[in-house]
Amino acid sequence: MSGPLSGLRFVEIAGIGPAPLVCMVLADLGATGIRIDSPRPGLSMGDPARDITRRGRPSITLDLRADADRAQALRLIASADVLIEGMRPGAMERLRLGPDECHEANAALVYARMTGWGQDGPYARVAGHDLTYLAAAGVLAHIGRRDAAPTPPLNLVADYGGGAMLCLVGLLAALWEAQRSGVGQVVDAAMIDGSSLLMSLFHAMRNQGLWSLERGVNILDSGAPFYDVYRTADDGWLALACLEPQFYAAWLQIAGLSDVDLPVQYDISGWPRLREEFTRVIASRTREEWAASVSGTDACAEVVLTMDEAARHPQLAARATIIGVEGHEGDIQAAPAPRFSRTPGRIRTDAEVTELLREWGYES
Repeated sequence: MSGPLSGLRFVEIAGIGPAPLVCMVLADLGATGIRIDSPRPGLSMGDPARDITRRGRPSITLDLRADADRAQALRLIASADVLIEGMRPGAMERLRLGPDECHEANAALVYARMTGWGQDGPYARVAGHDLTYLAAAGVLAHIGRRDAAPTPPLNLVADYGGGAMLCLVGLLAALWEAQRSGVGQVVDAAMIDGSSLLMSLFHAMRNQGLWSLERGVNILDSGAPFYDVYRTADDGWLALACLEPQFYAAWLQIAGLSDVDLPVQYDISGWPRLREEFTRVIASRTREEWAASVSGTDACAEVVLTMDEAARHPQLAARATIIGVEGHEGDIQAAPAPRFSRTPGRIRTDAEVTELLREWGYES
């Protein structure tokens, strides 16, 4: 299969959270992987056959507590470039598949470890999920409206942004280094570390007195009336993000407010008046009327679509950003990203996934 990571081989120790997304992206970009599932039931995300994060690589079931199955896993690891695991610190060592054992079998292996709290520190073995990591990392306190509780941002920030994406950066960086040194290393990808890194802009703004610790009063947290979401006449929603003066001017033109005597855009004392005007104007048209008005303009405004509706957005439709799922009519999924000019990624068919098992030495 073509793809920028064609020829790369990885082994995935099955789990939940960001690690499966890491492996999905690797497979989308052409890497050959195999997932090792446990025979013991764990937390299920529904029908495994419809779990999109499992796409692109086959799975086998091994009991890693049994010597024979552990030996099979070690044989796979010995022929791989990367191992990805998302278990609590110490769990792989107890299975005798920690970095020492794996590097003895494969000195150049990149051993990627994906956890919430990291491999060391007083919380390393404490249970947690996306929301708890965001709470501790100083992220959650700043997501939400003024005088309201912090808003859980799905599990996009800690699990997938600070976790999966930084794990991918880490393992690819380690692979680059291993190509030169011939020696692998351990990548300690912690969601609290990655989430903290994603807050860099806001730390910079806070350091300069440009960000208040009070939630919902700042420029990017719903405090600014020109960076917020408003209800339409039919109870839909319109998102405004016209930060720059020229885009703000385009919005005022579309909203019919260009000739109204309004406060200056960045005069904070005038923000309540701007919010009143925007609320009134946006509530006077339906969501579809606003879609017709703002579509393709530089007003930096978009109607809020559900995940089912997004596939019909003209830009997403033109790029086939959201596509169907083989064998499951009506199901949808995101296409591989990012895109490449010469070796594009793609989703393997079921037949190709089955063929990969034979490449690893398994018949079914």
